Amino acid sequence: MNYAQLVQPRVLTQPVYEPGKPIEYVARELGLDPEGIIKLASNENPFGPSPKALAAAKRALEQGQLYPDGGCFELRQKLAARFALRDDQFVIGNGSNEIIELLAHAFLGAGDEVVMAAPAFVVYKLVTLLFGAKPIEVPLRAWRHDLAAIHQAITSRTKLVFVCTPNNPTGTANTEAELVAFVTSLPDHVVAVIDEAYADFVETAPDLRPLIAAGRKVVGLRTFSKIHGLASLRIGYGYASAELCGLLNRLRQPFNVNAIAQAAAIGALDDDAFAQRCATANRAGLVKLEHGCRELGLEFVPSVANFMLIKVGDGNRVFDALQRRGVIVRPVKSYGLPEWIRVTVGTEEQNARLLRELAALVGGVIR
Repeated sequence: MNYAQLVQPRVLTQPVYEPGKPIEYVARELGLDPEGIIKLASNENPFGPSPKALAAAKRALEQGQLYPDGGCFELRQKLAARFALRDDQFVIGNGSNEIIELLAHAFLGAGDEVVMAAPAFVVYKLVTLLFGAKPIEVPLRAWRHDLAAIHQAITSRTKLVFVCTPNNPTGTANTEAELVAFVTSLPDHVVAVIDEAYADFVETAPDLRPLIAAGRKVVGLRTFSKIHGLASLRIGYGYASAELCGLLNRLRQPFNVNAIAQAAAIGALDDDAFAQRCATANRAGLVKLEHGCRELGLEFVPSVANFMLIKVGDGNRVFDALQRRGVIVRPVKSYGLPEWIRVTVGTEEQNARLLRELAALVGGVIR
């Protein structure tokens, strides 16, 4: 017998996540100078990590022979002080992706259902399928989560509901009032998972803590990959009731978060000024990209995150053409949007270059 005959049948049909292409890969593939390539595909921070995060990571690396703190005690203490919660109300993961998987470990099995928007972060669907549950996808309305329709899709088999705000790949967000009303209205057998990976780019993000304090079944997900610029270190967290976090912490692998990532995350939390500068530059970049798209006659989805959807006709063709010009963006055909590309907001120079290259492709002029 071969391996395909031995594995669980769902493994053979499990979709595979397709990440944005690294600069080095594109350089080798197309014979380009990597120094001339910019990557605006994966919603990374173009300004890198904060100096405080880098310094803390280097110090931790000098103790690389030691196992990390398996309970992430210092980081949980730092987050507890920031959120005015207890340290047992946090679970730290190898990226917030791991928290999604821990939730699936805790709540999903064959025959269960998970409700999510479409399009939204594809990992919700991938993890649901991985655990033998059924994803129920609800179309967006005016590019935002249609919370009323999502509520209507809930059945007695629903275990989890995912709401990504700001949403990936659209960059749109639901208001705090909408989220509070939605979570409050959920039946008692459903856990609401609010993915806030891009909340730091929003001037006023919704506050989930009153819902948690009121005993609602809700968990917020955050990451250090985006505004804190630590994507390569893979560290994120969830916050919720102590009961839920206790259950998720039972399911973590020992030492699931390395010491360098923990130290860098603590350093990043000590550098609010850096994060604020990044958020300010991001808002200016969004304005620049919106202005450029209008000049080129390209439709776009107004975003509050650090990326934007732009309608270009044939997304894969434009993705390929931009890549050959040394600009890596993200085609979103896999999200059901074949006419669009998703572009990360870069530095001022990177945004200007993206618009120049788009202008060359669509025959427009950027002033």
